[in-house]
Amino acid sequence: MAEAHQAVGFQFTVRPDGVDFKLSQEVITNICQAGLTVWKKRAIQFKSLVKMFSGRRPLLYSFQASLPRLPVPRVEDTIRRYLESVRPLLDDEEYKQMEFLANDFKDSEAAQLQRYLKVKSWWATNYVSDWWEEYIYLRGRGPIMVNSNFYIMDLLYVTPTHRQAARAGNVVHAMLQYRRKLERGEHAPLRALGTVPMCSTQMERMFNTTRIPGIETDSVQHLSDRKHVVVYHKGRFFQVWLYMGGRHLLPSELETQFSRILNDTSEPQPGELKLAALTAGNRVPWAQARMKYFSQGVNKASLDAVESAAFFLALDDEPQGYDATSNSLDHYAKSLLHGKCYDRWFDKSFTLISYPNGKMGINAEHSWADAPIVGHMWEYIIATDCFHLGYTEEGHCKGDVNKCLPQPSRLQWHIAKECQNVIETSYLSAKKIADDVDFLAYLFNAFGKGLIKKCRTSPDAFIQLALQLAQFRDQGEFCLTYESSMTRMFRDGRTETVRSCTSEAVAFVRAMEDRQATNKQRLALFQKAADKHQNMYRLAMTGSGIDRHLFCLYIVSKYLGVDSPFLKQVLSEPWKLSTSQTPQQQLNLMDINKFPNYVGAGGGFGPVADDGYGVSYIIVGENLITFHISSKFSSPDTDSWRFGQHINKAMMDIQTLFQASNNNKTAGESVMQLNNGKKRM
Repeated sequence: MAEAHQAVGFQFTVRPDGVDFKLSQEVITNICQAGLTVWKKRAIQFKSLVKMFSGRRPLLYSFQASLPRLPVPRVEDTIRRYLESVRPLLDDEEYKQMEFLANDFKDSEAAQLQRYLKVKSWWATNYVSDWWEEYIYLRGRGPIMVNSNFYIMDLLYVTPTHRQAARAGNVVHAMLQYRRKLERGEHAPLRALGTVPMCSTQMERMFNTTRIPGIETDSVQHLSDRKHVVVYHKGRFFQVWLYMGGRHLLPSELETQFSRILNDTSEPQPGELKLAALTAGNRVPWAQARMKYFSQGVNKASLDAVESAAFFLALDDEPQGYDATSNSLDHYAKSLLHGKCYDRWFDKSFTLISYPNGKMGINAEHSWADAPIVGHMWEYIIATDCFHLGYTEEGHCKGDVNKCLPQPSRLQWHIAKECQNVIETSYLSAKKIADDVDFLAYLFNAFGKGLIKKCRTSPDAFIQLALQLAQFRDQGEFCLTYESSMTRMFRDGRTETVRSCTSEAVAFVRAMEDRQATNKQRLALFQKAADKHQNMYRLAMTGSGIDRHLFCLYIVSKYLGVDSPFLKQVLSEPWKLSTSQTPQQQLNLMDINKFPNYVGAGGGFGPVADDGYGVSYIIVGENLITFHISSKFSSPDTDSWRFGQHINKAMMDIQTLFQASNNNKTAGESVMQLNNGKKRM
C-alpha cells in the first residue's frame, strides 16, 4: 500500500571496503543467506502436506511447495517496457537521453548484474522479497508513522455495540480464534480468482511480531505463541493475559478486563504518557534510547512485555466513525493513521484501535506483510464478531462474567529525564508530520462495480483511468503513477508496480479535454487504454513487471560497486501519484445482498510525495466505491478535497461516455425494428 514512499531515493551502503572481489563475496554471501531462510520455512509446509495427504481438506500451506519461483525477466524486456512507460512523460530530448542511458546499461554492466540475480533466483525461493523487506522498509531511517504504516477501517454503516469494552472483547477473542487457526494452518488456502493458489508465508508473522529499531537497520522479531496483549489507555500501559486454565479468555471475560482498564483512574508515570512516540519518530534516536534506557531493570521488563505481546491494543477516548452529515471519515482516517502520535505502538505488526462509541480499526506496520494480508484477518474478525459471537440486548458480550479474573497489571517504567527529552523530540517531529497530512476519505455512490461491469471493462482499469483524468485536471500535467499489484502466485511473493500512466491513458485523457473529440472517439481510446492497463496488470502479477527487476539489479550494482547512471536515474524518479486497491477477499463470510449495510470502508496510507497524492480505494459490492486520498498541507500544489472533486467528476464523465454509447445503440436498435416492421408490412 505505502511502499512507493519508501521505494524512492532510498540510500544503500555496503560495509566492506576494498576491491570488487570482496564486494562480489558480499553479494554471494547475501544470496546464500537468502537461500538458507528457505529451509526454515519448509517444516510448516511439510506438516501441512502431511495433513493434506492424510485425507483432510486442503490447509493454509497445502500448496506452498507447488508454487513456482518468481522468474527473473530478460533485461531486454524490462528495459523495453521501462522506456515505453516513461515515453508519455518525457519530451523528445529527455526521452532520447533516457534511451541512451538504457541502451548503454544494456550493452555494458547489465549482463554481469543479471547473472547474480539468476544465481539468487536458483538458490532462494524469491529473488526480490528479502531485499525488498530489508532495503525498502527496514533500512529506512525516517519515521514509519504516516510514511510507511497503513490503516484499515471498521464497518461503514453498522456498529454492533456502542460499548467500547464489549466490542474490544469480541474482536480480541475473534483474533485469538484466527491466530489459533493460523498456527494450525487451518485457514483455507488463499487463491487468486478463487482457483489459483497464492503464497501464504506473509501470514506467519501476523501475531507476536515487532519491528525492532537499530542504528543502521531495523529487524523483525517474531516469537512463538504469546499469551498476553498490552493495552494503552490515557497514557498508561497494561498487560492483559489472554489465557486462563489452558483456554482463551471468553469475550465476556475480556470485556471485564478492558472495563477495568477503562475505569482505572491512576495517573501515568513520568514519561509514560508519550512513550510510544519513540516508535513514531526517527529510527536512530529510538534505537539509541532503546539501548541506553531500556536494556535493564523494569524498563527492559516492560518493553519486553510490549514487544513480545500478541499485538497492541489502544483504547481511545474520542469517538470516530462515519457520519453522513460531516467530514467524519477524514478525522477517522487520520486517527487510524497517526492518532496523537503517542497512542499507537507503530512498531507492532498491528495496533488494534478501539473507540468509545464501539468503532474499531487497525494501524499496521508494513515491513512484515502487505495490506491484503491484514485485510484477510480483518474480514474474518468482523464476520466472527457480528455473525457468530454477537451481543446481548444491552450490548454486552455474551456469556457469564468471571469475577475471579486477575486484575490487568500496570507496566512499570523508570524513565530518566534525558530519555523524556528524547521522547519529546520524537513526539514533536512526529506531530509535525501528522499535522501536515491533508486527508479526504469519501464515498462515491453514484455507481459501482455493477454498472462498470455492464460497460464490459475492468473496474480497476476504469478507476485508474479516472485517476489519470483527475490528475491531469488537478495538475495540468501527467506524472509517474504507481499502482500496487501482488505477486503472491509465486513463492514468497509480495508486490509489483503497475505503471498506470501509459501512452494509451494519456491519449484518452487528452481526448476527454479536447472539445473537438467525439464521444465515440473518446470511448474507443478509453477501451484501448483499459485493455493496455489490464495487460500491464497481468504482466505484473505473472512476474514480468518492470520495477522489482530494476530494483534488484540496482541492489546488486551497489554490492559490486558498479556505478550505473541508468539505474540511479530509475530509482530516484518520484511517484507523484501512488495508488492501491483494497481487495475484498472472502466474500463468503458476509452476504452483502442479504446484509447490505455490513460493508467495510477499506483503508489507506499517508502521502507518498511531498507534492503528490496517495489514493487508496475499495470497490464495495455493486454500488459503492470508497476513496482515501492523502497529500500534504505544506504543498501549495496539492489539495486532497480538490483532488476528490476531480475524481468524482472524472468518474461521472467516463460513465457518460458509456451512457451516450448505449443510447446510440438503443436508438439504432429502434430504427432497425421499425425498418424490419416496414419490410414485414
